[in-house]
Amino acid sequence: MGRAFEYRKARKFARWDKMSKIFTRIGKEIAMAVKAGGPEPASNPRLRVAIQNAKGASMPKDRVESAIKKASSKDEKDYEEVVYEGYGPHGIAVVVETATDNPTRTVANVRHLFSKYGGSLGTSGSLNFLFDRKGIFRIHAEGIDIEALELEIIDHGADDIQLEEGEIVVTTAFTDFGAMQKALEQMGLNVISSELVRIPLNTNALTEAQEEEVMKLIDALEEDDDVQNVFDNIG
Repeated sequence: MGRAFEYRKARKFARWDKMSKIFTRIGKEIAMAVKAGGPEPASNPRLRVAIQNAKGASMPKDRVESAIKKASSKDEKDYEEVVYEGYGPHGIAVVVETATDNPTRTVANVRHLFSKYGGSLGTSGSLNFLFDRKGIFRIHAEGIDIEALELEIIDHGADDIQLEEGEIVVTTAFTDFGAMQKALEQMGLNVISSELVRIPLNTNALTEAQEEEVMKLIDALEEDDDVQNVFDNIG
């Protein structure tokens, strides 16, 4: 995966630690999973992933159960997943994943933030060639032989396995995400989190001052209630 990617992940998690809306965003993941596949985790793989991530973020169990119950109501609003792409200051590519009940409001807010912080919103799909979609699984490493694990899961789509600070990080292709999720579940491993990410195929190096300019845009986007994830190609 490379040090640059891990730096970006660490930077992202450091920002998320300060964000009070993390539970709200996981709540949206739960809601979309329930709407798509029902309220029973046993028959809904997407919901199992959302619950798993809620546990990894220390989201209270009663809040998880409340989110499932609320999403099961016919009166609960539906969220639409919309991806926006554009360029920030200094030509940095930025991909914004949203979950919204009002796309008109969301695109207006996203366009405003790009403009306010020296960027420009592009057309859908315009940055696909700059990013590779991957699945990332984080597993508690205690008591696990990483070499034996690698042999066991490589046929399920494991592209890369790394040990990082007490966690095993497994990377898969986007198309192998479901197969890997099922395999890890069947093995009974303690999965901390799983997610789909966009990894830049090439990165742009910036000075510290330039990066601060870009981060103002990214931080503002991440503070928007409709935004779930933001990816960039800062080197």
